[in-house]
Formats: sequence, C-alpha cells, structure tokens
Amino acid sequence: MALTPEGRTKKQKRERLNARGIRYFLPVSNGMGKAGIPDFICAVPPTGRILAIEAKAAGKSKNTTALQDMRLQEIRDAGGIALVVDDVSQLEGVC
Repeated sequence: MALTPEGRTKKQKRERLNARGIRYFLPVSNGMGKAGIPDFICAVPPTGRILAIEAKAAGKSKNTTALQDMRLQEIRDAGGIALVVDDVSQLEGVC
C-alpha cells in the first residue's frame, strides 16, 4: 500500500530518529488520552530531554489545531522541545 504524504514524512522522521539513537513512540488516539498529542514523543540521549514532533506532509500547510498548539506549548513550558516539522532537515541541530 502506498504511503500518504504525511505517512512519507513520518517514515523519514522515524529513520532520522533511529539513525541518531533517539527513542520515541507514536501515541495512538483511542479516546483514553489527551487530544492534540504530537505524532512523536522522543527522549533525546544523553540528557533524556523530551522532544515532541508534530509531523506534517512535505510542502503542505503547517497549520496546527488549537488543541495541538496547546499541547506543544505545554511541552515547551515543561522544558521540552516541541516542533512542527514538514521536512526532516528541520531537525538539524535538534537531533
């Protein structure tokens, strides 16, 4: 099955994170958690600092919902890094 544009960008990000040894998971919305959680939640070695990535399709609008904005800001307020990314190159310097 062919990947969607967002699926392709998520695959690129997974490959980048794996290559850098960054541990991550992709939370699944199933009604049991908070809405608006970013696509990737990562722990960046060696510090363990939290990195949250909201993945968007390459070249598409990087608009986020109000709930996504709120969750990304909560992560920043807690000292984490929260990014909206449509191209893997945007992770340079972060991971």
